[in-house]
Amino acid sequence: MKIPRIPNKYRSNILLASAAIVLVSIVYWIARPGGDRREKHGDGLTFFDERDAVPQINVLYGIDYTDLQLEEGRIGSGQTIGGLFSRYGVSPAMVDRTDRAARDVFPLRRVKAGNPYTAFLTNDSVPRLRHFVYEDNIREYVIISYEGDSVSVRKETKDVVAERRMASGQIDSSLWLTMQRQGMPYAMISAFENIFQWTVDFFAIRAGDSFTVIYDEHSIDGKPVGAGTIWGAVFRHNGKDYYAIPFVQNGRMTYWDQNGNSLRKSMLKAPLNYTRISSRFSNARMHPVHRVVRPHHGVDYAAPAGTPVVAVADGTVSFRGWDRGGGGNTLKINHGRGMETGYLHLQRFATGIVVGKRVSQGEVIGYVGMTGTATGPHLDYRVWINGKPTDPLRVTSEPAEPLAASARPDFEIVRDRVMAELAGTLDPSLRITQLDSIAVYRRQNAELTAARSSESSSE
Repeated sequence: MKIPRIPNKYRSNILLASAAIVLVSIVYWIARPGGDRREKHGDGLTFFDERDAVPQINVLYGIDYTDLQLEEGRIGSGQTIGGLFSRYGVSPAMVDRTDRAARDVFPLRRVKAGNPYTAFLTNDSVPRLRHFVYEDNIREYVIISYEGDSVSVRKETKDVVAERRMASGQIDSSLWLTMQRQGMPYAMISAFENIFQWTVDFFAIRAGDSFTVIYDEHSIDGKPVGAGTIWGAVFRHNGKDYYAIPFVQNGRMTYWDQNGNSLRKSMLKAPLNYTRISSRFSNARMHPVHRVVRPHHGVDYAAPAGTPVVAVADGTVSFRGWDRGGGGNTLKINHGRGMETGYLHLQRFATGIVVGKRVSQGEVIGYVGMTGTATGPHLDYRVWINGKPTDPLRVTSEPAEPLAASARPDFEIVRDRVMAELAGTLDPSLRITQLDSIAVYRRQNAELTAARSSESSSE
């Protein structure tokens, strides 16, 4: 049989079509399910079969649910575990056994309406409950597991992830509003104020004051749950920078300024969180009630009735009672070294506050009121030094504890790195991440010094 000759004008098209078919066949052979795949390995080619690959494993709450189906929900109002489990085919007898198994771990009667749960069910035609997870709160959860006729109950805790953050802002109205706009958690704002409470009067903040703070933000499952350590901060107030450097001395972590002075002073700036200063220290003030000029040897802090009042320093209660001169419920504390403080117009005294009781700085001693002669709720705060009335706003306070001379070299290592990080000039590998032992930072500094010395000598 004679094969007809293909005209030259069609030969190129046929060759292109044949090449395309071969190329498609090769691609299919390489990429087909279960087929051989090629992976470059060194200078050659290594072949492997996808069927030999490690199968994907799905894990939730530490449970492998690759061969299970999930059902998520929330405990309904008035719903019981027995009623919920009956939906998943758990018998009343098994519910009773579960209740007894959970009694010492997490009593089932403690489940709360609205809390989330996850049911892990088998893929059978009639799904059976294999595991049940109830979230008691954002961090703690309970796992109930079934294997045949056995049941186990255990309580677990989710990991808290700490992520280092830096926030900066310039204040235009209040510190709280500015920090909130930076996305800082409430706990961190409060901690920031607590660090500087001996140094900065936050009710005297001016527009243009600014701050920078480095801190750990805690999260669980990607949701913020609070704040951890503040690794350093600087607050610019009235044109002056106030630094907070964390450092451990005598087993206690406190904050220090850049010169090694403790930010914790022997006296607080004020004995309460107040709204405003309604009257200042004066030797001649028009009395708001009696309308006569007389001395006012204190500072009036306007605040809502019931606001807690704290001791500004350690001391002993020297007077507790009614001041007949118009001060109403009055408390006095002797701090030693000739200093005494007074707290007037209290609504009531704190529980246990009696004459002779030793109180600590920051301890609640009473609550704002308007007893005695007063036109509204406020605290009249007074200071006497060697019996002489003194303007509380002019009283200076010394650091509560000095930095030990032996600790200064280690403190300076921490300080220099913290201040550099606040300025944005520190290599991230040199960040301070632990404070209980800084031997590692000493070694780093020694290595850096040696490296620089070597570079210098080689030049």
